[in-house]
Amino acid sequence: MAGSIKLAAPSGGSVTLNAVDTASNFVMQVPAAAGILINADSATGAAQLPVGTTAQRPASPVTGQTRFNTTLNVAEVYNGTSWGAVGGLYLVNTLVVAGGGAGGSFYDGGGGGAGGLLASSIVMTPGTAYTITVGAGGAGASAAPASNGGNSSIAALVVATGGGFGGFAALSSSANANGANGGSGGGGAAGATASGITPGTAGTGVSGQGFAGAAGSGGASGSYGAGSGGGGAGAAGIAATSGVANPPGGNGGAGAASSITGTSVYYAGGGGGAGGITGSTGGVGGGGNGSAITGTAGTANTGGGGGGTGGTGAGGAGGSGVVIISYPGTGQRATGGTVTTYSSGGNSWVVHTFTTSGTFTA
Repeated sequence: MAGSIKLAAPSGGSVTLNAVDTASNFVMQVPAAAGILINADSATGAAQLPVGTTAQRPASPVTGQTRFNTTLNVAEVYNGTSWGAVGGLYLVNTLVVAGGGAGGSFYDGGGGGAGGLLASSIVMTPGTAYTITVGAGGAGASAAPASNGGNSSIAALVVATGGGFGGFAALSSSANANGANGGSGGGGAAGATASGITPGTAGTGVSGQGFAGAAGSGGASGSYGAGSGGGGAGAAGIAATSGVANPPGGNGGAGAASSITGTSVYYAGGGGGAGGITGSTGGVGGGGNGSAITGTAGTANTGGGGGGTGGTGAGGAGGSGVVIISYPGTGQRATGGTVTTYSSGGNSWVVHTFTTSGTFTA
């Protein structure tokens, strides 16, 4: 039937439509004051909920509105302050950052790659205990390969990959000069034309978690080049200048910002590469600086990559990761981690921050 039917009920009353075929038991009630529609049908089948993405939610929702969210793949209802999944489940926002990779060493090592970063929304079941793993930062080494950062995760639901370590270049060998793959890739170590040492290649990042490091540089004739920066969650590592004597190391790639705690913070910056004389800057978000003497460690609980070193000391260690879970409301409904609250735009949020491994009980 084309067109539409509009029914106006008396003030405080209601309109009831009864189907002629009483076997179908089809009743529709529309109380005038509340505007509530009840559709009862004894026939088999299903009632159709409004369907749409998170972005298509009503601009001014009212308590009790129900719809199917195709972004989150759940039926959801508005409780007066926030949307929540139907059936006792509830939605949480998560930020999972893995440990950063350590910087390379021994004559202009590359910067360590930042830990992988994943921001997402997931559905949790009340009363269920979820294992939280916070990855450690990679350990630096002297004249030997460093190590990748450890993975961070919320059970098996969200897993971020540890950052790749930066390459190191010994005086007589380029066998370990390559940056390692990881959540973000490590930077390559320096090369030297006089010694026949090839600059290290860049480590690759994991798609959706981080970026690649940059390949190491080769120096001018008779000199070393410099180590390049490790990748960050927001940008690739920066390459050191090639073909000049004693260039500075390449800077680390920038991290990514998140406001899950109520304040915008950068996480997972790449470590800077080392130069023979001049160092470099770690990427914003906790990346360690590269140095001609000793690389700086990535900042703890940011997943920052460690800076490379140009001397015989160890490269900077990677920064440990972090796991943050938040949900809307004024009251705490879960346990685990350090609990804080904040309000923004008329909405309140509860935040659980894990700087070490533990358990989140929803």
